[in-house]
Amino acid sequence: MTVIVPTQYHALSVLESNNIRCISENDAARQDIRPLRIGILNIMPNVQTYEFNLLYPLGKSILQIIPVWIKLSTHGYNNTNHLHLSDLYISFKEAVKNKPLDGLIITGAPVEELRFEEVKYWDEVQSIIQYARKNIISTVGICWGGMALAKTIGIDKEPFEKKLFGIYQTKNLDPNHPITGDLDDVFQCPQSRHSGYSDTLLEDRQNQGKIKLLAHSDDAGYVIFETTDKRFIIHLGHPEYNSGRLIEEAERDRAKQREDVSNPENFDLKNPANCWRSHRNEFFSQWIKYIYEETSYDFVGIYS
Repeated sequence: MTVIVPTQYHALSVLESNNIRCISENDAARQDIRPLRIGILNIMPNVQTYEFNLLYPLGKSILQIIPVWIKLSTHGYNNTNHLHLSDLYISFKEAVKNKPLDGLIITGAPVEELRFEEVKYWDEVQSIIQYARKNIISTVGICWGGMALAKTIGIDKEPFEKKLFGIYQTKNLDPNHPITGDLDDVFQCPQSRHSGYSDTLLEDRQNQGKIKLLAHSDDAGYVIFETTDKRFIIHLGHPEYNSGRLIEEAERDRAKQREDVSNPENFDLKNPANCWRSHRNEFFSQWIKYIYEETSYDFVGIYS
């Protein structure tokens, strides 16, 4: 229903033109509703243009959401406006200093071809993940962010010979799950990654009691799974992408002339059609609902 953003936020008019209600912190306080603080560790290139992709589905929630934009101290953000970064983003330490985060999103990052130990900010991300598992109700990892969550429980990604890129039909495996249960029995989801997991590996980890598998694609493998303590939910796709983001990635890959990357499958670059919007909105809405229902009312006093 509402996202709480600064009055001078650069994409305010864009959000409102897409029927996302935006209010200031002062107006939110007058409503006397305790909003959910959702941390967003944004590691995507051009963080400023990516923000809308997450604010849109979060803004569809019936609850007030305060997005807490988080930056890494060990990341250079070379493709980002640093003035915007300093104005809107804070460190993770600052984000949890005085008030808890109700939920956390860890975005993808263009480093999935590297081993985690080769990523210069891996230690910092790992420390955030360790804190989150103990102190945050639920953390969603998207694409590389999901792989980072899986890595911390001993599941390492495997490189692909060819990039998995396109829109893929995906089956909902658990119609009674609190987050994915209300997704369509079969839904479409974008994928854009150079690595992932074999079905055999993830099925083995499920049999060991480490994870629960929630969604599967014949072409993309297991797309959504969670840790058995329900603290981490791993989405290997990019449900938050809009059509324009897929086009941008296709143009970027084409410019690099990589032989292991083709045009996105099941997606017409000249006549792009978004067939995964309902999946995106429902996934994030149910996640927010889950956090709200799981959040203890003992936290209310912290916000008073």
